[in-house]
Amino acid sequence: MKNIIQNIKENYKLVIGVLITGMFLGWIFFHSSDAAIIANQEMEGHEGHNHESAEPEVWTCSMHPQIKQDKFGLCPICAMDLIPLKSMQSEGDDVDPNEIVMTESAAKLAMIQTIVVSKGVPEKSVYLQGKVQADERNITELTARFGGRIEKLFVNFTGQNVKKGEKLATIYSPNLVTAQRELLEAISFKDSRPSLYAAAKGKLKLWDLSDKQITDIEEKGEPQIYFDVLSPTAGTVTMRHVASGDYVKEGTALFKVVDLTKVWVMFDAYESDLPWIKLGDKIDFTVQALPGKNFTAKVSFIDPFINGQTRVTKVRVEVPNTKMNLKPEMFTSGLLNSKIAESSNEILVPKSAILWTGKRAIVYVKVPNRKTPSFLYREVVLGSEAGSFYVISQGLHEGEEIAVNGVFKIDAASQLIGLPSMMNPEGGMNSTSHNHGEMDPNQEHAEHKSTSENLKHEMFEVGGACEMCKSRIEETALALNGVDQAEWNTEDHILHLSFDAKKVKLNEIHKAIANAGHDTELEKASDEIYNGLPGCCLYERLEYNNSGNSVLNTEFHVGGECGMCKSRIEKAALSIKGVKTADWNQESKIINITHSKKLDVMDIHKAIAKVGHDTKMVKAQDEVYDALPECCLYRNTN
Repeated sequence: MKNIIQNIKENYKLVIGVLITGMFLGWIFFHSSDAAIIANQEMEGHEGHNHESAEPEVWTCSMHPQIKQDKFGLCPICAMDLIPLKSMQSEGDDVDPNEIVMTESAAKLAMIQTIVVSKGVPEKSVYLQGKVQADERNITELTARFGGRIEKLFVNFTGQNVKKGEKLATIYSPNLVTAQRELLEAISFKDSRPSLYAAAKGKLKLWDLSDKQITDIEEKGEPQIYFDVLSPTAGTVTMRHVASGDYVKEGTALFKVVDLTKVWVMFDAYESDLPWIKLGDKIDFTVQALPGKNFTAKVSFIDPFINGQTRVTKVRVEVPNTKMNLKPEMFTSGLLNSKIAESSNEILVPKSAILWTGKRAIVYVKVPNRKTPSFLYREVVLGSEAGSFYVISQGLHEGEEIAVNGVFKIDAASQLIGLPSMMNPEGGMNSTSHNHGEMDPNQEHAEHKSTSENLKHEMFEVGGACEMCKSRIEETALALNGVDQAEWNTEDHILHLSFDAKKVKLNEIHKAIANAGHDTELEKASDEIYNGLPGCCLYERLEYNNSGNSVLNTEFHVGGECGMCKSRIEKAALSIKGVKTADWNQESKIINITHSKKLDVMDIHKAIAKVGHDTKMVKAQDEVYDALPECCLYRNTN
């Protein structure tokens, strides 16, 4: 070993020369080989290439299409592998350019489910609210047939039950005494002047005296001073207009008697329910005052008019009430099971399959014979609502397969890559391939863009309580020219609007909704209209400050970085009672909050800082911030 080291030291110059020579020869050999390989690859790549500059590839998440990056990585929200944006579109000669393609894993994670369209008999359970009312045909108003003074009352209070022929009051009438004397004098001329006798007797009959009373007068030979007012029907006295000692004139109202042995139940039916209700349909209903007791009756009358303010019509059933258990103004809840067309089948699809904008109804049809799930946008025409289904009038055929779950995610992905979608039916990148008219595609796109720019999006609170309120509010707004979309949430009572500001003003929408009986942030419904709403629609009235607003809007800066931050920030804000909506913008870092005017905004700042995000007023604790996922660490990036 010592000899080897000694030889190297003595001949070190030779060793160094050999090493340098070997390295130089190796570089020449391998460099030329690599250059040849690269040259071959470039030649192969250029054979089918059009020599155009390659566009930068965009990577996105199939579950969260708002995520866009210029390189491969993980989604900052769900940690899924990003995919090329191009892979979300179908390619090939035999496919529609508007197909939206999803990977199998993305479809499973999005919980996309499909069904095959089939026909069935539309059925619906119509829930109705109503009140017990008196049968109008059994209401009798007693009036004075002759003037006089009430000497005695036999009915002293309303609600008293009377029988037919029972005495209600006693009247002294000078005019009636005179008429009796005329009759007694005419008796002596009965044979010679029978017409005079008949006229005197007829006068008493017109004053509602019975034949027996007239005969008694003739037999006694002297006028009767006091006369009894008899009830012409059995029933309940619901109104007493006179008291003992009152002077009345001919035609004065005395008593109102109602026979309650048979009553009406008047149900409120919204206009969308009318196609499902017909004469003879059976309604099962209950009464709040009689728990555990069920009633059944058939529809005997449907009001031909709709109330212009409450947008409901009356549906009547007749119910026997011999035991007098049902009393007018009692609340009732009814259920009507109906089939709109028993003899024919209709195409039925679940409501979850429909994306409805107010003017368009959209479904996504699965393309058959594809290796991966592919869907096409299609507009359909809706028929009647059948419970949890819609009847499809046009646009679908039996046997086609449509998405019924995850439809919003398919639509979001379609909108991301410029294909036809709910908010953009003309599409973006691929819409020009379907322009068959003479109009220039660029011109048509410009016109569509101009129309979109006119649309404004607003949201505000509207008072309401139930699904009937939802339909009334949305249909009232959509009835105005210029309103494109209207959706009211039954939980937070916020109405989301999309409207053309050139055609309709925002305050006009507020007034129209208030005129339908629902308070808005700017307009309060009149008490008369509100009280006329069905019982299920009587919501808690909104409160107003001096400016007329019942909610306030607040904006402030919140530190954050990604979609996961957005979800965390908004969830923290919404956890504070009184916060209506919360929307954090990932680019501007500004959160927009609508909240009750009674809420202390500092509570919102504290709640957001508590989950690790700095606000304008409160800084998050360092240990909470450091525990955030790496993609959420914003302090070094801001």
